[in-house]
Parts: sequence; C-alpha cells; structure tokens
Amino acid sequence: MTIPPIAPSVAGLGPEWQIPGVGSVGGLAAAGPPGAPDALGVDGISPAGSASFGDVLAKQVGNLSDLQQTAATAAQSLAAGTATDVSSVVTAVEKAQLAMQLAGQIRTKGSEAVTDIFHTQI
Repeated sequence: MTIPPIAPSVAGLGPEWQIPGVGSVGGLAAAGPPGAPDALGVDGISPAGSASFGDVLAKQVGNLSDLQQTAATAAQSLAAGTATDVSSVVTAVEKAQLAMQLAGQIRTKGSEAVTDIFHTQI
C-alpha cells in the first residue's frame, strides 16, 4: 500500500490548498486583481512601500509607549478615585499589557532569527 504525498504538485493545487477570496498558498496565485493594492500593510504602509523597516519599528515602539502612558494615567486616576469608567481603565491596562507581550515576542523572534543567521554555514 502506498501513501499519497501530502503536498500536491505545483500545477495541480487542489481546493484544499485554496482560501476563498485570498488565492493559493505560497503566492502561486495573486491575492487580488493585478495592480490592486495589497491589504497586508501596517497602518497604511504597503509591504513594498516607501517606509523602511526601521521607520515602521520606531513608529510601533512609539505607539507602545503611548499605550503604556495611557494605561498608567488611567490606573492613577482609578487609584485617586477620579476615574468615571472602571471598564475603560481595565481596557487601557489590558491593551498596554497585550502590546508589551507582543513586543516581547517580536524581540524574541528577531533575536532568534539573528542567531540563526550567524549560525548559518556558508
């Protein structure tokens, strides 16, 4: 008994490898009509856009700092008894916590990638 391969040939991608409205896996088919803008940009910056990775990273670190400051201000107003909506304070703190966790995961993945590059033998 032979077991069929999991991955189909490139020419014959079956429907199980398609996501409706997106295209096929691996960039073998366009996600949209030719010339259509890519919707995968970060805050309106297209992946092939004019902003560099450093610019996008600096902007996102600034957003993280703003979220942390907003959460700190909201927590202080809650502790002082001047907060009018407790749920907005909790939401601000949770947003800041999730953003910080994401930043930590991105930092970890970035450092792992750099380590992998340095360990690559030529």
